[in-house]
Amino acid sequence: MLLTVSKRLEFSASRRLFAQSWSAEQNRAVFGPETSARYGTGRNYVAFFVFSGNVNPKTGMLVNISEIKERVGAVLHAKFDHKFLNEDNSAFSQVPPTTENIARQLFSDTSDLFAGSETRLVVCHLRESSDRSTTTYGDGITEANYWFEFSATRQTMSPNLTPEENDKLFGIAASPLGHGHHYRTRLTFRGEHLAENLTYDTVETCLRSLRSELDHRNLNHEVAGLKSRPKTTESIARYIFERIGQSLPVHRIRLHERDDFFAEYWSDKSFYLGMQMRFNAAHRLHGENFSGEENAALYGKCNNPRGHGHGYVTEATISGKYDERSGTLYAFAELQEGLMKSLQPWQDKHLDLEAEEFRHVPSTGENIVRALWPKMNEALEDRLIRLRLWETPNNRFTLRRL
Repeated sequence: MLLTVSKRLEFSASRRLFAQSWSAEQNRAVFGPETSARYGTGRNYVAFFVFSGNVNPKTGMLVNISEIKERVGAVLHAKFDHKFLNEDNSAFSQVPPTTENIARQLFSDTSDLFAGSETRLVVCHLRESSDRSTTTYGDGITEANYWFEFSATRQTMSPNLTPEENDKLFGIAASPLGHGHHYRTRLTFRGEHLAENLTYDTVETCLRSLRSELDHRNLNHEVAGLKSRPKTTESIARYIFERIGQSLPVHRIRLHERDDFFAEYWSDKSFYLGMQMRFNAAHRLHGENFSGEENAALYGKCNNPRGHGHGYVTEATISGKYDERSGTLYAFAELQEGLMKSLQPWQDKHLDLEAEEFRHVPSTGENIVRALWPKMNEALEDRLIRLRLWETPNNRFTLRRL
């Protein structure tokens, strides 16, 4: 099992995507219309710094998140925030400040901030807009993410099942009248030299073709490539992957049919389903082996004797065998029920006072996600591969099966 802690930080900057040695036409083909912004154009960046290591059994923490904010925040302030990156940051004097190059530089500039401890930076994820983000890993691999949206209607069903089987499996979603979704799709490309294959023109051409085929369509009757396939989220995700793969080396697809539910299809032909669910609870960060002064120094305002609370968000991702006949990896209702069953005992409770799991260990995000894993994994028939917990939008704790 791998446990990670993620801190979300923001900065604003301007940049120009332009290569001096290229013609205007080449720059336009690679970087798009933004390259014509002679004096730069701006972005409000959101960066996620992901750390791994061992949890201290006394503090319940892998790393003190406030230290991430302080140390990484100082780097952002000095080198990135409110800068014209091309001229104010020497790292971009010879390379354009693309999303990928900025993420690599952020990783490089912050990877040694916790040197000498067991905590290490393993991932830097950078979001420049709702449609573009990138992820840089400690092994040097970079992923580029592109999002596109389409609205469509469908009857959830499989042509391989009888009407009775479709009704039993998909319920009201199998109604012949159909229903609609506003889909959001993430395309992920992975490699060391992404720029060679992912120019603005090639990506836009691919996305334009997909929008034309899928947007405002009846997926059962108006998309030729789907007619003989199950009309499930999993099946549609695979179809989009195959369509993109005809022109671009895509690594995986994530298809959201709603904000809290998605399907993924990967290049190794594996399927995944993910669902988010919230629960509200109070807690207090307090170590029973520390003095009052030590607790206050370590946990700060989170050590308030009367406690405080969060609207926690969990996200469970499952894998397993995909059923070709029905087009499903796992029944939506059973996935939803598994999450609800796991979270219900903690709903509207004070975790330290009313949950046995935290009688003698601090209710840190690290300990909460570790306590939740066996409950949720059992409810989901040992198919859980990743569990995420957001304490706030800025603090995320993740446990994943290796």
